[in-house]
Amino acid sequence: MNRNTDRRKKQASTIRFFRKIHRTTGAILFLFFFLTAITGLTLGWKKNSGGYILPESFKGSSTNLDDWISFDSLHTIACNIARDSISPSISTELERIDARPDKGMVKFVFLEGFWGVQLDGATGGLLHIERRRSDFIENIHDGSILDHLLGTKNEILKLIYTTIMGFSLLLFTITGFWLWIGPKRMKNRN
Repeated sequence: MNRNTDRRKKQASTIRFFRKIHRTTGAILFLFFFLTAITGLTLGWKKNSGGYILPESFKGSSTNLDDWISFDSLHTIACNIARDSISPSISTELERIDARPDKGMVKFVFLEGFWGVQLDGATGGLLHIERRRSDFIENIHDGSILDHLLGTKNEILKLIYTTIMGFSLLLFTITGFWLWIGPKRMKNRN
């Protein structure tokens, strides 16, 4: 009986320890877990938002790349449109160029303000000016918004954020499982 009592005390102590870790981690990281959950849910629905979260990709006039004008010319057109239609002072530094030959279209996504310009690859004509809300939400979700706001290089803050959040989720899973199974084990041993 003494051995069972010692085992029970040890199990109860382990459960209290895991409960404390679970509670403390949850309290410290509540806001981050909340943001990650909301942004993850939003990103999951981005293609079903009617173009509000993820802009629709419009079709250009030709899917034949031989008909397309040069990317340099398309870039110049996109920068001019951004300055004329978004803001004369917008930085034309690009985050990426997204070529969609199957749609006859090229997206120029600007680093500043999460703006994009879709052009017809063959004519250079404007197809759409878009606000890249999905990119902004993704940057919040993965923590890269911190690197963006603070101007850090090599995405070091994103790496730190995702490491902390990943380990925290793993810790929550382990402690949560133990908080669920521990009392059941103790009850079954009685």
